[in-house]
Amino acid sequence: MQQYETYMRKCFELAQKGYGKTSPNPMVGCVIINDDGGIISEGFHSECGKAHAERDALLKVSPADCNGATLIVNLEPCSHYGKTPPCADLIIEYGIKKVVIAMRDVNPIVAGNGIAKLKKAGIEVLEGILENEAKKLNEIFITNMTEHRTFVALKTATTLDGKIAAHTGDSKWITSEKARAEVKHIRQGYDAILTSSSTVLADNPTMAHKNKIILDRTLKTDFENANIYRAGNIYVFHDEALKTNKKYPNIRFLPCPVKNKKLDIEFILKTAYDFGIMSLLAECGGVLNGSLIDYTDKVYHFIAPKILSDNRGKSAFAGKTIDFIKDTTNFRFVEIKTFEPDILLTYYRLK
Repeated sequence: MQQYETYMRKCFELAQKGYGKTSPNPMVGCVIINDDGGIISEGFHSECGKAHAERDALLKVSPADCNGATLIVNLEPCSHYGKTPPCADLIIEYGIKKVVIAMRDVNPIVAGNGIAKLKKAGIEVLEGILENEAKKLNEIFITNMTEHRTFVALKTATTLDGKIAAHTGDSKWITSEKARAEVKHIRQGYDAILTSSSTVLADNPTMAHKNKIILDRTLKTDFENANIYRAGNIYVFHDEALKTNKKYPNIRFLPCPVKNKKLDIEFILKTAYDFGIMSLLAECGGVLNGSLIDYTDKVYHFIAPKILSDNRGKSAFAGKTIDFIKDTTNFRFVEIKTFEPDILLTYYRLK
C-alpha cells in the first residue's frame, strides 16, 4: 500500500503539468509499473481535447511492455467516447493486470462504469489510494460536476491588521515580488479572473489572463485606455437599466439585475457558468470581497508583516453590518506557505 501511495504522489505531480490547461476536464496523471516496481511509462492529460493520462502513458509503449503490469492513476479511467476513446478499453487491450485508483470519477457518464468495465475484463482494481489528496487536486472539477456551478476563489493581500490599502487608496506594494509572482501562477489555474470597476479605476491593473470579468455597474471605466481591456476576452456586467452602444472586438457587455444598488452576484456566477467558465479568481477591493464572500469556495490570503495602524485604512472584507459573532462567515484553514517575507494563508468556506 505504501508503495502505491508513492506512485500516486507521482501521478499528482504529473497531473499538475496540465495546470490551467485541462478545463473543463480534470487534471490527471498516470504511472505504469512492472512487478518489480520499475516504471514502464508515465503520462498526463496535457490539455482539454488531447489524450487522457492513461492513453498518453500507454501509447508511449507497446502492449508487450505492459502485459501483466500495474497502472496507477489519480482518477477512474473513462468508459465512454468523448473527444478521445475510452481509456478503460485501451487498458484492457494492453493486458494490464491491475489498476490502482485514487478516486472514482464524479462525472455521471463515468461514475463507476470505468471500474466495472475493468473488473468485467478480469482486471483487479484497487480504489481509494490518497483519495482526499486527489479530491483536493480536482476540487474545481468536482464542484462543477456535483453542484453544476462555477468554483469561486478569492485572492487578497493585506497587512497584519487586515488592510489592503491606506485611506488614500495607496496599496503598492503591500506584498513582495515573490508573493506577486505566486499570484500570477495561481491565476493560471482559473478559467477567468474577476474584478470591479473600483479596482480598475484605482489601480489600472493589467491582470494578464485569457478571460476577464469586470463588474462595472455604471459603465464608468475607460474601455479605450484602461490596461485591463487591452487583451483577453472581456465580460463587462453592468446595470440592466443602462443601454450602451459601445463596441469592441474583445468586450462583451452584459446587462445584469441590480439589488440594493449592487449587481446581482448570483446572476453573474450563473452567467459565467453558462458561458463555460468553470472557475474564477476574484481580485478586487473590500466591498466586492464582502459581497462575494458567501459565494466563495476558497480564499488565497497573502499577509505581509506590516501594520498600518490606521482605522481609516481600507479593509479586505467590507460592506456588511454584523451585530453578533455567530453571524460571521466561517472558514477552515488548510495551508500556510512562506514567500519571504510574506505568508500565504489558504482557507475554505464552511458550508
